[in-house]
Amino acid sequence: MIRDPEITQAFLDSVRSFVNERLIPAENAVAETDQIPEDIVQEMKAMGLFGLTVPEEYGGLGVTMEEESLIMFEMGRTSPAFRSLFGTTVGIGSQGILIDGTQAQKDHYLPKLASGELTASFALTEPEAGSDAGSLRTSARKATDDKGDHYIVNGSKRFITNAPTAGIFTLMARTDPNNKGSGGVSAFIVDAKSPGITVGKPDKKMGQRGAHTADVNFDNVRVPAENIIGGKEGMGFKTAMKVLEKGRIHIAAICVGAAERMLEDALKYAMERRQFGQPIAEFQLVQAMLADSKMEAYAARCMVIDAARRRDNGENVSTEASCCKLFASEICGKVADRAVQIFGGSGYVADHGIERFYRDVRLFRLYEGTSQIQQLVIARNMIKAAS
Repeated sequence: MIRDPEITQAFLDSVRSFVNERLIPAENAVAETDQIPEDIVQEMKAMGLFGLTVPEEYGGLGVTMEEESLIMFEMGRTSPAFRSLFGTTVGIGSQGILIDGTQAQKDHYLPKLASGELTASFALTEPEAGSDAGSLRTSARKATDDKGDHYIVNGSKRFITNAPTAGIFTLMARTDPNNKGSGGVSAFIVDAKSPGITVGKPDKKMGQRGAHTADVNFDNVRVPAENIIGGKEGMGFKTAMKVLEKGRIHIAAICVGAAERMLEDALKYAMERRQFGQPIAEFQLVQAMLADSKMEAYAARCMVIDAARRRDNGENVSTEASCCKLFASEICGKVADRAVQIFGGSGYVADHGIERFYRDVRLFRLYEGTSQIQQLVIARNMIKAAS
């Protein structure tokens, strides 16, 4: 759903210019230093990128899912680290508060998230609980003292994006030790500066330098009872699934943008690179790789827009979101592989950035639900619908 085509297009034009003029030229520096320049961070905040999905009454832009997808198509055309900087805040980091939070929680946190004053991280994955999120072990035990009702949190989280710079964690913890399933899990807003929280060293990853993940350990961390999202225990897993459903469309859109950028670079190279007296773009086997990549990127783009519109219309898009995430992340990997093949030896070295993209996009098939988890979600939803 596009609310105002002219305003949306103007914003998309500004994002595209920002990507072309500021972000793409900075890709190599980010890859070398593992840091995003502070002036770029401030420009992102000024553009409103940290508040994309926060409603206007809280200082955000309040974009629809379709508008968000179009913006992510543009952001996907550069290093994923740039998107990751604000994407976790506008997505899985804040959506739990927006979707299920109390009015007081929304009033307090959403304006700070929209401005970029606070960065939010989503703390779900654990050393022994990744795809099987319902089996998480981090505990939140309710207690009362002279300062009021609160929870004592103990446990560890792993691969938490933006953990080193987070202002708050959207934390999933087990409040009912007798309920070993998802119904015993609750969602909390946790101040990252709370005593007892320690953040590990940033992970050394295959790719996506500039986007930092780390372990987060909770040792008798005191969390006020009013920080439980929605004010009710046992709703955390449901909140997480709502958040991830939206996030899967978001990530799929990024995959489309990345695939289109890699294809654009591969096509340009194929038209310039000459072998046997002609551009390699004239060779039919190279053309086949270009054509297959174009077809798949186009199909993924159409899927994302369709799912986004359905979500904007209020439909249940659990299946469609998983279809988008599965298909778009898989074809993004295929396009990356073909791009390296088209570049040949030049694609294997760091001269053109294709080898960086090849490493960067591999993560898309893992986080916010692996490809195999998406297959399970799709199949189970199909079986449930047919029963």
